[in-house]
Amino acid sequence: MMTSSYPRSLSDSFTVHAPFNQQVQAARMIVDPLLWELREMASRDEKTTCYGSASFISKVRNRSAKNTFILDGKYLGVDQHGIPLAREKELASKVLEYLKTQEVISLERQMGRHPHFNLNCRLYITKRYARIPYMWRNMLFEPNPVKSEPDLTTIFVPEWPERVVFVHPEAGVTFILGTDYMGEVKKSFLRMALYIWKKKGGIGFHAGSKVLRVKKPNGKLEDVGFIMFGLSGTGKTTLTIHDHGLTGEEKVIIRQDDMVMMDETGYCYGTENGFYIKTEGLDPSQKVLYDAATSSNAILENVKVLDDGTVLFDNADLTSNGRGVILREEVAGTDDRIDLDKANRIVFITRRDDIIPPVAKLTAEQAAAYFMLGESIETSAGDPTRAGESKREVGTNPFMIGKESEEGNRLLDILRKNPDIECYLLNTGSVGVGGNKNGKKITIKVSTTIMTELARGNIKWGYDPDWKYLIPLEVPGIEISEYNPAAYFSPAELKDRVAKLRSERTEWLNKYPGLRDEIIKTIL
Repeated sequence: MMTSSYPRSLSDSFTVHAPFNQQVQAARMIVDPLLWELREMASRDEKTTCYGSASFISKVRNRSAKNTFILDGKYLGVDQHGIPLAREKELASKVLEYLKTQEVISLERQMGRHPHFNLNCRLYITKRYARIPYMWRNMLFEPNPVKSEPDLTTIFVPEWPERVVFVHPEAGVTFILGTDYMGEVKKSFLRMALYIWKKKGGIGFHAGSKVLRVKKPNGKLEDVGFIMFGLSGTGKTTLTIHDHGLTGEEKVIIRQDDMVMMDETGYCYGTENGFYIKTEGLDPSQKVLYDAATSSNAILENVKVLDDGTVLFDNADLTSNGRGVILREEVAGTDDRIDLDKANRIVFITRRDDIIPPVAKLTAEQAAAYFMLGESIETSAGDPTRAGESKREVGTNPFMIGKESEEGNRLLDILRKNPDIECYLLNTGSVGVGGNKNGKKITIKVSTTIMTELARGNIKWGYDPDWKYLIPLEVPGIEISEYNPAAYFSPAELKDRVAKLRSERTEWLNKYPGLRDEIIKTIL
């Protein structure tokens, strides 16, 4: 009976009880194979690149967002799909019976490296799909040998006839069925880690992290920690890994690309050892990413590779969601740490084309509001049928479990306790599109220059009467007047666009019961 697999109450410990993992039986269990053994098992599906790296093609090429369900309960958020416990138990029982007839790989890895944040993650997957644990193995660290049982467990059966992902938060268990997309297993453990960390009093972010070591106006060298929020396609990875053109004593130190866990002091715990990058359009001009992606240790997924091994990163015949697992240690600018001592700057990346400036400085209340708004664009990684359309996702985080308002409120609490944390909205789209003259694209160079000057403290700010945040008046190295939205629209048109966007934003924030009034009112 599956009932014994789900014994926890909200106050229980986070470790999955041994009886559950003992229920996972197989005709043959392959326990913790080495990397080369996994590659050998996956060789039937491999096309070797000219760099000596492995490439694979999956049948499913994006996450199963519409098919992902969280156990029904009072903790369920507004934007999450619920699944009854009876249905979970029914499916789980059938899957466990099926696995008894299969060869199954059991692979354990560790998320995080800090004594205060580290989780052993165990994946069970049918051997036929060895390419998935081969890729995932490089994402995390060697497991903690002290732990006899995993903290989190994922059961992955790609060949299952029904495409469904379901999560039991209190048991720390996820089932992934009917999809062979590697991103599902990566996110299954991160999704649960976010929930665990929230219950411990912190807040987890779908964000990259880095340090900019810069000279302040007084000439003193200082390390400034950044975390950058953003959905796939907004430039989060590009900005996280970019070197900002810094030279000499000034430099960039890259920490994480996808998820960080913040405590109440602003300390950010890292999670992963590898980066799962989008490869669309990757070329030598993006040197940091390109060098890592063309290493013999990289693993490519759904990237066009010719019979002679030539890799075509600019070819989207398979999908525009081509991916690569790259080793963090092969990314120039990394060091031996994955944690960030302090998030001195929090950047919410959005992508819009009309009335949002390239950067705006936010109050704590505004930052909580823009966290809740999570404005971005849809990409092929989420819903390929809506790729390019505008969308909103709380925290730009589609992997949240629990009431979304709790996350916004907690962020506000942390920011109020840490007034030295500065928050910004960063637009990586354009300004003025649809106005009375051609709009202006916000290039990577503009965004990275802005971030550098945020670290240095060299931007001169002015007040925006429409949104009540601060907008840049002077940015060294940028003719910032070219990016003023008011220059592209008549006063009447600007007023109409502001009113429409404000109405949309208010309606969105009012969806979330329990969200503090001061957060909602800050955009009025």
